[in-house]
Amino acid sequence: MSGDNPAPEPRDVPAPVLAARRWLLPSAVAADLDPDAERAGPSGRPRRTVRDWVVDFGCFVLAVAIGLAAANTLTDDPHVPHGLAVADQLLGVLACAAVWLRRRWPLGLAVAMIPVGLLSTTAGGAGLVTLFTLAVHRPFRYVAWVAGVQLALLPAFFWLRPDPELPYLAALAVSALLTTAVVGWGMFVRSKRQLMLSLRDRARRAETEAALRAEQAQRLAREAIAREMHDVLAHRLTLLSVHAGALEFRPDAPREEVARAAGVIRESAHEALQDLREIIGVLRAGDSDEAGRPQPTLAALDALVAESRSAGAKVVLDNRVVDPGAVPASVGRTAYRIVQEGLTNARKHAPGAEVTVTVRGTAGSGLTVTVANPEPPGPVPKVPGSGQGLIGLTERATLAGGRLEHGAVGGGGFRVRAWLPWGA
Repeated sequence: MSGDNPAPEPRDVPAPVLAARRWLLPSAVAADLDPDAERAGPSGRPRRTVRDWVVDFGCFVLAVAIGLAAANTLTDDPHVPHGLAVADQLLGVLACAAVWLRRRWPLGLAVAMIPVGLLSTTAGGAGLVTLFTLAVHRPFRYVAWVAGVQLALLPAFFWLRPDPELPYLAALAVSALLTTAVVGWGMFVRSKRQLMLSLRDRARRAETEAALRAEQAQRLAREAIAREMHDVLAHRLTLLSVHAGALEFRPDAPREEVARAAGVIRESAHEALQDLREIIGVLRAGDSDEAGRPQPTLAALDALVAESRSAGAKVVLDNRVVDPGAVPASVGRTAYRIVQEGLTNARKHAPGAEVTVTVRGTAGSGLTVTVANPEPPGPVPKVPGSGQGLIGLTERATLAGGRLEHGAVGGGGFRVRAWLPWGA
C-alpha cells in the first residue's frame, strides 16, 4: 500500500518530461496533470500506468499474505469447525481477488467488505486494502461512515471469533488502532495528491495570467506606437502635401521659391523616412523606450515652430515656461505632441490662418498648452480626415494624468486646450 504515495512532481515540469515520467504517477494524478494525453481505455477511464500495476500487485500480495497468516491461525485452532474454516478461506480468496477492482469501485468494494470481513478472518487484509483505497480516492464523509461501521462491529467480531493468542481487549485495541492508522495513511496520501494538483493548477493559472499580462502589454505598446506614428508621420506628410500643392498650383514661381519648396519637401521626406525607420525599429526591438532617437521634449517646441514657419505657416509661439528643461520628460513629450498635432490640423483645415501656441505653467500648478487659430481667410480645401488625431491626443493627455478639450471658437476658429500635471 505504500506505493500509493506519489512522488512529488515539480511545478514547472514541461509536457515532454511529464509524459516521460507519467509511468511513475498514479493514473488519476497523471490524468489531471496532463489532460490532453491519449490514455483513455475502452471504459473511458484512464489507462493504468506501470506504477498502477506494480502497486495493485503489491496490494494483492499483501492481502494474500495477511489472509495466509489468518488461515494458519484457523488451522491451528481446534475450536473452529473444518467447514467454517473452509468457508472462511473461500471468502478470503474472493476478497483478495476483488482487490484488483479497488480502483474502479472503491466505495462499493469497501461497503461489500464489511459483511465479508465480519464472516471471514482471512479477508482482513483485503478489507484493510479496500479501506485504504477508499480513503485515497473518496472524500472523508464516505471514509468516516465505512470506518465507523467497521469499528462498531469489531467488538461483535472478536466476541464471536476470539483471537487464540491475544486477550479480548488487546485484540480489540490492536484492530481499532490498525483501522485508524490505515484511514489516516490514506487521508495523508489523498491530501498530498490534492496539494500536488493544486500546485500544478496554480502554476498553470500563473502561466495563463503572465501570458495575458504580456498580451495586454504588447497591445498597449502597439497602441502607443500607432499614436506615435500618427503624430510624427502626419506632421511630416502634411508639410509634403502643402509644398507639393504650392508647386502644383504655382508652376511659374521664382526659381528660389521653387528650390526652397523642393528643399523642404526633400527634408520632410527624409525626416518621415527616418521616423518610419525609428517606429519599425521600436516594433522589432519591442521596447519603445530603448530604440530610436531621443524623444522630443518641451525644449524642442522652438524647432517645431520654426519648421512650420519654414513651410509657410503663420505661427506665434508664446512660451511662458521659464525653464523648459525642468518639465518632466513625459509631460514635455505630451505637450510637444499636442502642439505638433495642432499645427498639423491648422495647416490642413485652416490654411493661411495665424496659429497661436501658448504654453504656460509652473511646478506644482501644472502645464497648460493651447493651440488656437481664427477662421481661415480663404476657402478651405477638402482634406480627408477621420478625427483620430484629436482622439489620440485626448487619450494621451488622459494617460499622462491630465485632460484635453477641443472645439470651435467664435467666428469659425478652432482651439485645442490641454492641462498636464507638473509636480512640485
